[in-house]
This record gives sequence, structure tokens and C-alpha cells, in this order.
Amino acid sequence: MNNKKFIPYLSFLPLIILSILIFKVIDNPDSISVVARVLSPFLVAFGIAYLLNPMVKYIERTFKLDRIGSIFFTYLIVLGALTFLIAIVTPNIIESITTLVSNTPEYVKNIQRFIEYNVKKFEILSGTNITQNLEEILFNSLDKITRIANTAVNEVLFQAINVTAFLLEIIISIVVSIYMLKDKESFNRQIKRLLYATFDYTNATKIIHLGQDVNRIFSRYLVGKFIDSLIIGIICFLILFLIVRAPFSLLLSVIVGITNMIPYFGPFIGAVPAVIITLFISPIKALWVAVAILVIQQFDGLYLGPKILGDHVGVTPFWIISAITIGGALFGFMGMLLGVPVIAVLRMLIIRFVDKRLNNSNLDI
Repeated sequence: MNNKKFIPYLSFLPLIILSILIFKVIDNPDSISVVARVLSPFLVAFGIAYLLNPMVKYIERTFKLDRIGSIFFTYLIVLGALTFLIAIVTPNIIESITTLVSNTPEYVKNIQRFIEYNVKKFEILSGTNITQNLEEILFNSLDKITRIANTAVNEVLFQAINVTAFLLEIIISIVVSIYMLKDKESFNRQIKRLLYATFDYTNATKIIHLGQDVNRIFSRYLVGKFIDSLIIGIICFLILFLIVRAPFSLLLSVIVGITNMIPYFGPFIGAVPAVIITLFISPIKALWVAVAILVIQQFDGLYLGPKILGDHVGVTPFWIISAITIGGALFGFMGMLLGVPVIAVLRMLIIRFVDKRLNNSNLDI
């Protein structure tokens, strides 16, 4: 029997498999969580490999090492940084949080005494009596802050119970990511073979080029934003610790560095908790912390960010803000982080579609 006549039907195989998967999901919605739980180590492994791939290529190209050597030194650097975080930074942050939570009532009383002292001066000058209302507001704020702090501590303890399972999943993901980095050319070649076997040459080539463009946008943005936020976090710590002498400098710098990953809104999101935490100890220090963070963010927005990121995204502020807002509403922090490269990819696809249609219509607009 001539098997060549069956070859055209193979193009329907991906559609058939996708239809079966969609039917299974509709028939049993709980299967989504099961599949996500099973695939989560591999998804995490892909994320690790994707983020470390630029470093592997840099070490391989700069020091003329083979793939195994480049992967070894990359993971040695990363594991060394993680060891530093776990051994030095993490205990300091936990101690800061514990101290902050346990001393919250005393901090609020200090703020109350500070405000009452200044309010009495204002009352003498203005003849008004606002101390009683102010005390009620502070009392209610103290109660809310205490409850929030206790809830946060309980949540931390609850999450600590799952540390063992989390570490096991991370170890599996690291091992899988090593094999992904080692055999990435083989994976790319297999994907290309599948695309050319499934689609015609023109469409398969377009899909491959699209994948390369998407990879360029995501990798440059995520890696650049990570480096930018790491530098901002370090600068923030040096200024707060050495110049401002702010309490909990390391905790505040970690908050500023992490939230800096979010464009536009990140600096404000990080500044608010940093100022509030410092306000508990010293209102004057809180003012200096606000000024320091403002100066740091201006430096990042005007010089450091453009220097590192350049114009890799190419999206106007309106679409960036829209992407962050919609992504944050749908997927939380990850949605705010990935919303910008996603909107950049959509923008690229729309521009190409519009240009193609206009060219086909012989329109120059």
C-alpha cells in the first residue's frame, strides 16, 4: 500500500490532538489544575532555562567554553547568589519583619505622640480642637494595622510549612532546566522539523520568524528589567543604610527593587510601604526615605533604565499603562510584569498585518 496518500492527512493531527484536549477540559474542568500541577516543574524549568540562557551564551562566547562548562559556571554563580541570599539577606529580612510586627503598637503610639504634640501647637494658634478626633482615627488605625500584621505573620508561617515540597520541586526544575540548556539546539531543530512537516514552507518560516521576534522581545525586556531592578535595589540600600541611616534598610531596598520590575507604577508601589514602615519609627526619617527613593527613581527613569533597556519594547506609555492595568487585574504581579512584552508582541503583529493589507491594496498611508 502506498503510504504517500496518507501524508496529507497528517497535517490534521495537531488539530485532532488539540480538539481532544479541549474536549477533556470542558468535560472535566478539574483536569486543568491536575495538568498544571503535573507540568509545573517543567514550566518552572523552562522559565529558569529561559532566564539563564543569555548568561550561558555570554560565558560561552566570552570565555570560549563548551556548553557544559558554560552551564556549570552559570549555575555556580546563580547558586552562589542564592546561598548569599538565604544565608545573609533572608534572615535579616525575616528579623526586620518580626521586629516590625512585634513593635507595631509602640510605633503607632510614637506617631500618635508626635502628631498630638504638633497638633496642640496648631490648636493654640487656630483655636480649634481636633485632638479627640485624631485619637479616634489613630486608635482605629492601630487596631487595623495590628490585625493585618498578625494575618501576615500567620500567612508566613503557613507558607513555611510547604517549604519542603517547594524545594523538591525547585530541585527537579533545576535538573530539568540544565538538560534544556544543554540540548536547546536539539529542541529547536525538532520544533522546526515539526513545523515544516505540519505547515507549508512559507507559513512554517513565518511562524519560526515570529517565534524569534517574540523571544527577542521577552528575553531582552525581562533580563534587562531584572538587571535594572537589581542595580536600583543595591543603590537604594547603600543610600538608605549609609546616608539616610533608615531603619530596616535592607527590607525597604528589597521592596523597592522587586516593585521596580513593574514599569511606571513600580516606583510608587515600592515607595508607599517603604515610607509607611519608616513612618512608624521616625516621621523625619520617613521624609528623607521618600526623598531618597524619589531621587533614585528619577535616576532610573532618566538614565539607568534607558541605558540598560534601550528601546527594545517600542510601546508608547499609554499602551504600557494599559497593559500593566489589565495584566495586574487579571493575573496579579506576573500580569503586571509580563503585560508590557505581551502588548509589544501584539503591537508588532498588528503593525505587520496592517502593513501587509495596505501594501496589497497599494495604499500609502
